[in-house]
Amino acid sequence: MSAELQLPRAARIFVSFVALLRANGFAVAPEQTTSFLAAIDLLGPRDLGDIRQAALATLAPPPERHATFDRLFDLHFRGSEAIEHADEGEDDETVRLQEEGRGDEEPLLSDDANESGLTATRTEALVERRFAQLSTTDALRRLAREAPRRLPRRRGHRRMRARRGPFADLRRTLRDSVRSDGEILRLGHMKRRQRPRKILLLIDVSGSMKSRTEENMKLAHALVQAAPNVEVFTFGTRLTRVTRALRLKRREQALNAAAHLVSDWDGGTRIGDALQAFLAVPRFGGYARGAAVVVVSDGLERGAPDALRDAAAKLSRRAWRLSWLTPLAAGPGFRPQTEALVAIERFVDDLVDGGSSASIVAHVLALGRRRAA
Repeated sequence: MSAELQLPRAARIFVSFVALLRANGFAVAPEQTTSFLAAIDLLGPRDLGDIRQAALATLAPPPERHATFDRLFDLHFRGSEAIEHADEGEDDETVRLQEEGRGDEEPLLSDDANESGLTATRTEALVERRFAQLSTTDALRRLAREAPRRLPRRRGHRRMRARRGPFADLRRTLRDSVRSDGEILRLGHMKRRQRPRKILLLIDVSGSMKSRTEENMKLAHALVQAAPNVEVFTFGTRLTRVTRALRLKRREQALNAAAHLVSDWDGGTRIGDALQAFLAVPRFGGYARGAAVVVVSDGLERGAPDALRDAAAKLSRRAWRLSWLTPLAAGPGFRPQTEALVAIERFVDDLVDGGSSASIVAHVLALGRRRAA
């Protein structure tokens, strides 16, 4: 008889939680699993709080990964209830764009709003989105393979030894001179360390982008997994930070968590208001400082382009480089035709094709060879 069949039914949910932790990169020894089960048996837990404390005490996740541990715990033991509680923290991770007092506009019903995904609206349609069965494309495999060495980097403040460099390594030079009776035969050099540059990814999830939303979210997860300093936001009629959900290692779990966090899938389009809201929150706006900012949107703005133009101007001054990837730029001779894209053209460093995962990955990987304009 297999070990799985011998395991009591009541204990299987706890053992499967340990397997979930291992699948997401947590090191859990078999002895810790046994201690976890023993602690639960000893405590006779009355609620999930007791189980969480037993898990923290016996499975010992590293302090820097407590947030991921808590997220996995909630997803495993509380399911959809955990997502509902996460949505209540709207002030922290989600910013609803302020209405402009247009009482004549009625909200679109989620069943018939933007069925074709070809038009842009301003009104809000709150819906829940479920992602299909996932597959790994060549573009995502290329991103995971090449991102560590090709993503943009910046010079840090710390220094390292080098054969050539603008700084003298006096400590190393004096130490070497002891071997030659005080003579300096060779001057040591130092240079600044290279650090990964921050990347900020802003994804349009409105109705006019619904055909690309799933692929863009897969790409965002691959980028978060491949690089250390990536922040991801979605926007439509709300601005939502989904970085925490996308840090889950397994793509299915990460995208399902993000699907519950975002409530404005396939709804209205208010790009200018979304970017203004992003810049208005100091914690969010700080993510853009010195970062490679990539906006994936068709630029089909329903409102006046003034808000979008002002937001793009502020964002370009704060960012290291601002790229706007739109499916409309499919041809080599693309020239912006929409009022919104014309308004922001002079503020963006790149206005290029964003109609496929391959084109987005190619642009992101090429950022390491570019310099700010």
